[in-house]
Amino acid sequence: MTKSYLSSFMKILCVSLMSIFCFSYAANASKNVIVICAHPDDCEITAGGLALLMTDAGCKVKFVSVTNGNKGHQTLSEEELAKRRYNETVCVKNLANIEYEVLNIPDGELVPSLENRLEIIRLIREWKADLVITHRPSDYHPDHRNVSILVQDAAFMVTVPKVLPSVPALSYNPVFLYTRDRFTSPRPFRPDVVVDVTPVMRKKAEMIHCHASQVYEWLPWLNHTENTIPTDEEERINLQVKNYVIKRGFITKQDKKILNKFYGKKRAQKVQAVEAFEFSEYGKQLTEDEIKEWFPIFD
Repeated sequence: MTKSYLSSFMKILCVSLMSIFCFSYAANASKNVIVICAHPDDCEITAGGLALLMTDAGCKVKFVSVTNGNKGHQTLSEEELAKRRYNETVCVKNLANIEYEVLNIPDGELVPSLENRLEIIRLIREWKADLVITHRPSDYHPDHRNVSILVQDAAFMVTVPKVLPSVPALSYNPVFLYTRDRFTSPRPFRPDVVVDVTPVMRKKAEMIHCHASQVYEWLPWLNHTENTIPTDEEERINLQVKNYVIKRGFITKQDKKILNKFYGKKRAQKVQAVEAFEFSEYGKQLTEDEIKEWFPIFD
């Protein structure tokens, strides 16, 4: 073998090995996840378990509350409540080791304007998001519905360089997911990804426990259940496990099929609570094998 031939062979070999390494790294690289919901506490309730699991797997997670939540209380002023709810998100940020941003848009006043769309595009681009999670557009609250519209309208635009040129466009379209809800018009929620949150049930409950203004004051007042709220902290956390993790993490027949597929029947039988997500058609679509790559929690 001549020296020049050997040199060429080694170059080809090195390039081939680097290609294999880069492909392997890309397939297993950690993902950037951004959850964009309407109010402080919405991210935690709908995707808190996923966030904890993805963070533990080495992914970067950011929660965004598009409104400041300043209307949801029976006695506090708007200014007092906005400050308190922001502090509650700081509690979650420190507990879950995630990033958290609250936009200064008044609760109940969110509209799908161009200005707000550009803000959502900015958030997704700056986070270099691989996964974007939000409400479905048929949710009960106008803020929920309008956040969903804003995220949907941003889905393709995050890749268009001349839209918001001050923030570099993404070279790819992220995966967009909807969180589960109970509404059936115009059609019911359809699970595509179902996550076992049993291993992080308590910690998810602790995240929700941070939002004391809501789960121990506003919502019990709204539902006339103030007398059912315990004063002991441990009992309060157990209440969140029961009401917000297990009760809202119910498992449907469709969920069971997906759990069996991704976790195996033996593991699926032990699942106590789930978070379910539906693919938006406006983002990247994943095959079954790609789902396992993009969600390292299924390893």
